[in-house]
This record gives sequence, C-alpha cells and structure tokens, in this order.
Amino acid sequence: MAGLRGSFSNLQALLDSSQQSPQLRTKLQSQLSLASTDSERNGTERRKPRVVMVQMKLPLSMTEKEPAGGDSGESRGWDFKVDENALLVQACASEIQRDFEVIHVGCLPKEVDPDDQDAISAELKERFNYMPVFLGEKLKQKYYNNFCKQTLWPLLHYLLPLSTASSGRFKQDDWTAYMKGNRLFVDKLMQFLRPEEDFIWVHDYHLLVLPALLRKRSYKVKIGVFLHSPFPSSEVFRAFPKREELLRSFLTADLVGFQSFDYARHFLSCCARQLGVEHEMDKGSIALKYFGRKVYVTISPTGVQPSRLLECCSWNDTVWRKGELMNEYKDKTILLGMDDLDPFKGIELKLHAYEHILDMHPYLRQSLVLIQVVNPPRSHSKEMEALQLELRECVERINNKYGSDKHTPLVWLDRSVPHYERIALYSIADCTIVTATRDGMNLMPYEYIVCRQGPDASPGVRRSTLVVSEFVGCSPSLSGALRVNPWSVESVSDAMLQCISMSPQESMLRHDKHWKYITRHTASHWASSYLNNLKKACANHSSMKFYGLGLGLDSFRMVALDVNFRRLDEVSVNEAFRNSQSCVFLLDYDQTLMTTTSFSNQPSEEVLMVLGDLCASTSNTVVIVSGRRAQDLEAWFGGVKNLGLIAEHGYKFWPPGGDRWETHLQVEPKWHDVVLPILEHYVECTDGSYLERKESALVWHYQDTDPDYGSWQAKELLDHLDSVLANLPVEPSKGNGIIEVSPQGATKGQAIEVVLSWTRKVRDDVDFVFCVGDDRSDEEMFKAVEHVTYSPHMPAEVFACTVGAKPSQAPYYLDDPNDVLDILRQLSKKK
Repeated sequence: MAGLRGSFSNLQALLDSSQQSPQLRTKLQSQLSLASTDSERNGTERRKPRVVMVQMKLPLSMTEKEPAGGDSGESRGWDFKVDENALLVQACASEIQRDFEVIHVGCLPKEVDPDDQDAISAELKERFNYMPVFLGEKLKQKYYNNFCKQTLWPLLHYLLPLSTASSGRFKQDDWTAYMKGNRLFVDKLMQFLRPEEDFIWVHDYHLLVLPALLRKRSYKVKIGVFLHSPFPSSEVFRAFPKREELLRSFLTADLVGFQSFDYARHFLSCCARQLGVEHEMDKGSIALKYFGRKVYVTISPTGVQPSRLLECCSWNDTVWRKGELMNEYKDKTILLGMDDLDPFKGIELKLHAYEHILDMHPYLRQSLVLIQVVNPPRSHSKEMEALQLELRECVERINNKYGSDKHTPLVWLDRSVPHYERIALYSIADCTIVTATRDGMNLMPYEYIVCRQGPDASPGVRRSTLVVSEFVGCSPSLSGALRVNPWSVESVSDAMLQCISMSPQESMLRHDKHWKYITRHTASHWASSYLNNLKKACANHSSMKFYGLGLGLDSFRMVALDVNFRRLDEVSVNEAFRNSQSCVFLLDYDQTLMTTTSFSNQPSEEVLMVLGDLCASTSNTVVIVSGRRAQDLEAWFGGVKNLGLIAEHGYKFWPPGGDRWETHLQVEPKWHDVVLPILEHYVECTDGSYLERKESALVWHYQDTDPDYGSWQAKELLDHLDSVLANLPVEPSKGNGIIEVSPQGATKGQAIEVVLSWTRKVRDDVDFVFCVGDDRSDEEMFKAVEHVTYSPHMPAEVFACTVGAKPSQAPYYLDDPNDVLDILRQLSKKK
C-alpha cells in the first residue's frame, strides 16, 4: 500500500512540474488516472466488482470538431458520443451497472494521430470508462478487413474459399496481423487488469485468440467468450489451417457462449473430433474437461431493450417520419426487409420470392409493396461486387415489370437509415422478412415486434407477422413466426402470402406471444444471466493451482490442479524410507517405468537393474501392477528375484518370491460365450474398431473410429451389455476409447488390498508405501492406498504419485518416467 502511495505521489509531482511537454503531461494524466483507480480500490470503501467488455469497436461515434477560428493547421480534436443503441451499451444498463463497474475496451471507429492518442485515452477513461486500443491503419487493414471479414467471417458462415481467386483464402501474413492485433488488446488489458477480481467478457470472432494470449500472462484471470456469429459444422471448420489454435484458445476461457444450441453443438463436435475433448453434463450445464479445468458452454440468445425502443417511438422525428410513410403508403400492404449488404443475408432470395408472388398473384401487384433497406457493406470483395450487380438487376426487373408512375412495388433504400426512420419503418410494416442463409442472432425481428407494440398510450390493436429463415439464430426463440428454408423460393413466397392473408385475430395472438418473450429476455437479462454463469464457472479458482504448459498458441495448455497437489519432495521420501522397517513399492509399468520415447514394450536393462536392487533388501516388497497379460509380464520380469507381479488389473497375482500365478477371483468361464458374439458384432458394424482378448477380460477398442459414431456405438454397447450381464459376475466399464468387460473386483484397487494383506502375513506391519502410476486405471490404486494413510491398523507413510502434472487422486506428481527411475535408484541405495 505504501509503495502504491509512493508511486502515486511521484506521478503527481511530475504532473505538477511546469517543465513537462504537453504530450508528456497528457500521458502522465492517463497513468495517474489508472493509479488512482487502484488507489481507490485499496481505500476503506469497497469497490464494486468490475466486468471488462472487450470488443473490436467501442460503442461510440466520433466526429472531428469544427475549427474555432479558421483552420490553423493544428489538430482540432474529436467529439465523442456513446452509441445508446449498441447491444453492449443496452446490455450493461440498469442491472449490470448496479452490480458491476463496467469498462469497455476496443478500437475507435476511426484511427487518430499518434500524438493525440494519450489525450483521447485519458478523455474516454474519464468520461465513459472506455479504454481505446490503437491498431493503426496498416495493421487494421490486414487484421480486420482481410482476415476477420474475408477469411473468418465466411468460414463461420459455412463458406469455404474453394476458388483459387477467392479473397477468403488463408494467408499467413493476415493471420500474423490477427495475432498481433489480439496481442495489442491484451497489452491494453494488462495495463489496468486485476486478474483475480475482474471478469473479462470477450465478444465475437475478431478476438478469438485473445483468451489464450491473456491466459499466458495471467493464469487466474476470469474469462468468458461469447460468439455473436454462427459456428460451422466440424466438416467445414476442420478445413481451416489454424483450427487447433482457435479451439484451444476457446478452451482457455472459463465460459463459452453461443446464440443457439446448433452452434454450440458444432463447437462441441469440433472439440471432440479435432482435440479428442468430450463434453459432459454437469447439473444441467454443458462442460468440457480440459487439463483439470472445466470449461462451461452456455446457450444464451441475446435480446433488445424494449424500453429504449419504445422511447424512440415517441421522438418527434420518428412521429413525423411515421406519419409521412403512412400517408405515402396508404391502403398498401407493407413488407419490410432490413439487412446489411452481405452474401449471407439472402437478400436476392427474398427478391426472387417477392417476384414469384407478383407473378402468381396479379391481384396483389398494385397493393403490395416491399421496402428493402440495405445497409452499406462492412468490407469489399469480388463476391460483394457480384452481389451488388445481381441485386440491381433484380430491382430493375421487378419495378419495370410491375411498376408504374403511381406505384413502385419494390422500394430500394440503398443507404444508411437514421435510427428514427428505422423505427418508423418498423412501425408501419405489416410483415417483416428475414431470409439469411446463415446468421447469428439478428435482432431485427425483435426490434420490429417492439415497434409494432408501440408505447402504451398509442391507439389500435397490436399486430405483427414474421417470416424468418430457419438458419437465423433468433428462429428458435420466435415460435410464432413462419419459419422457412430461404433457398426455397416457393416456401418463402408461400409464407409471405400467408402473412398477408392472415386474420387479425391470429396475427394479434402471434404478436402477443412474441412480445411476452421479448420483454422477459431483454439485453440486460442476457448480460446478467451470462455474468452469473461466468461467476459460477470461476467459483473454484481459489482452490486450484494453475500451470501454463507450452510456448506457441498451438501447444499452450492451462493445467489446473488442486491447491494441495505438488511435486514429490525427494528429501521427505528419503527421510521416511530411511526410518522405515517394512516398505511396499507399487509400480505401474506403461508410461511409468517405460519411457514414452521407447520403441519397445520390453523394460530396459536400467529398469531391471533398479528393480533388482530394490528387491535385494528383505524389508522391501516390490510389485509391478499392470493391465498387461500375465505371460508378457512373466517373460519380461521373471528374471528379477523377489519381484511381485499383478497382471490384467488384479486378476492374477505372482507373489514376491513365489513360483506361480495365483488367481484370487473365481469367475464363471461361460460369460465369454455370452459376450464374445456381441463384441464381434460391434467390431463388424463399427469401422476402425477391433477386439482384444485377455484371459480375464474382453476389450472392444474404438479409439480409431469416427469420434461421433464410435461414441454412439460405445453407449449402445454399454446399454446392451448392462441388460445381458445383469445376472453374471462380470461388469462392463468405459475407458479412454475402450469398453472392457472384466470380472467384478478385477481392479488395481482390489489388487493393492491383496498385496498389502499378503505383506502383513509374511512380514511386519507396513510403515512405508510408495505408489506410482500414470493413467485412469491407476486412480483406483491411489484411492486404495489413501485408506492406508488413515488406517489405525496400519500407520504408514504413504507417497501416492502420478506421472505428469495433471489432475489426479494422488497428492504428488513426478514429471516423467526418468524422474521415477531416479527416485527408485536413490531409494535402492539407502538400505
């Protein structure tokens, strides 16, 4: 605290100095503002928690100031105004601002002179709590216009750049710019971030690698990601060259949000197919287990703020424009389309369907009007130019065929529409049509419903009708809309016709149903719900230790471990071993004693020598605990005197100093005859699977099958076996890519109890246990030795250890098999 006050005072002293340049004074003011924020936080009054909304563009408008007294050549400065109609501004109103301090991070709508950046940063921080990120025109072109809009945007909307001339082809330079842009956002966040307190909410596809880059610099930061765009199927996403980098970055977040279940389902499928990470249900939530962490997936449709839109309905400009439009289109049936100029909005499909109505129903040609608003494109490409040409030709054809001096059937508004005019258009439209071939949420239908509802004081019955593409994110929420396949001209035109001819009572009921939904699921409700889920997802951060593994984006992993989980202390082990009289060593074999780089399954001479030295002491009981077949273990380790062996996860036991295998489980041999035909049938039906036969078990391997089909077949097989084996003393179990049918009780945990019981009979009570393994089957072993720690009949020093720093029942870990051999070598020389 004292250090902070000292730094604060030094900044203030520099600022008070009259010798500083204007640029330096502005920079010091910006740093002083950040310092004062932290100083206030450490004061007596407890500050509200902070949520940092990270987005590509800040929700504000900026205009250059008029020169005061003629153009002097100096910078005139900028006027800034918050965009009250932006989704994230509306979402943070009322409830969120009451519970959180909200900070917005993003780029300005326009790039500014570097000399003005510090002054603008200080102004935006003071006035709006906005933190601008400055990219520069050159980087922004490659990062936003090239990679985001021409590569990522089409990919997320299911479009692959198959043509060599396509502007959407992956370019390494653009990817590098994307990475650099995301790093600049991280740099800005690190200037003021309180990692263990703040909630970081990252928005949309422009910042998909930000979670991983931020997590590398701050392990305990609380990160949520929300994708406002669609997410493609795995068959499309797998074609992207940097697919694993993006997926792993998603999984470094704590919560990942999507607009609809379809998009979440595609994401989960990509994680399973590309990374082998399966999801599970956790108390009604979808969770992915990833290196000890649970990454939650939520489906959170966005909404609008009805109160804001209803307020706009009463503006003088809105009332005037609505009256003007009603007079212009008196006695007409108004269809409304309002879209960005984008290939995925399906505008040309809408026009074809409208033309089909006029072709087939002549009586509507003089009474039906389609008003199509087209917002300017956000980027330019060859595909966009071709679309503009097609749309112009379509508009001219329809108006030339069916228009006259007194009637224009298709009103084409190819311009930005002011907000008041937009509200007025919504208010007069009898039907609104959305024919996007792929889209995120698209809140236009929600806005239309609110505007048709109008203020409480407005007269008349509330009615509205909607035609909505089934490929739009809001489609599942609008159950009263007519859902269509936009690629079918007949389906869209039939839906339009149904809306036109719908009875007032039916349109009123459909409108009322939508209105009730929209007033409950507002933008602020969406934000509040998402942040509550983010809080829950991060609830156990304080009880975990986090480790970063890997350097590059494709290899970086965030590992979460229990706070009590630590590396095995060799000094403590040596001390306990030195003071013991009866020691037990329980050693897994694969990936524990055998190195991962070994090309042979057989143990090395070094392993055999260390085991021989340990077994040479009469106070040591050394047992290899493995899932391998008995004949393999006997062939490999039979030459090591006094070494015990456990085969097939405890089915067979070769006691130390013994001369034959012992079987402690009596199994009805006929169960093979029941299970074998079933497993052979699944091998035949599931391409890539195979059957492994052990003396005690049968194993169906499906790790090389199609991930989805293999998982379906595994679930079906488990259900099948559960019903068939109900009265037999065997049980099926699911492992990593396997279904194993084995005798009941044939686990490493049961095997450990056999070993400890044998040791107590042959030797003194055990006072030292060293247990080491590396995979899921060894967790049963760790659970069994944990009971020894608390057993009053066998007080012993127990060291249960897993290989690799990963989540485990064991309280200790060693890095690799070489570490295991090193500590065994040390202990073999102590006695």
